[in-house]
Amino acid sequence: MKAMTYSRYGDDSVLELRDLDTPRVGPGEVLVRVKAASVNPVDWKVMSGGLDPLMMTVFPAVPGWDVAGVVEAVGLDTPEFHVGDE
Repeated sequence: MKAMTYSRYGDDSVLELRDLDTPRVGPGEVLVRVKAASVNPVDWKVMSGGLDPLMMTVFPAVPGWDVAGVVEAVGLDTPEFHVGDE
């Protein structure tokens, strides 16, 4: 998958487009093929390191938790979602 990522804290200059492995889908999770995404103020605060005391960031990190798309895979304990759901 292609994603904008960052491998260290900083401003928008640390962003880079990279090819990443498809993530594994764990219990209570779904994999979504993203059709649209946004970046909100929390994403910028996480990327700057401003929320480091409160949140664990795993690098490379992908900003943009607000997404719309189609479910590609579902994990255990996700009966409310099905492959193909928008």
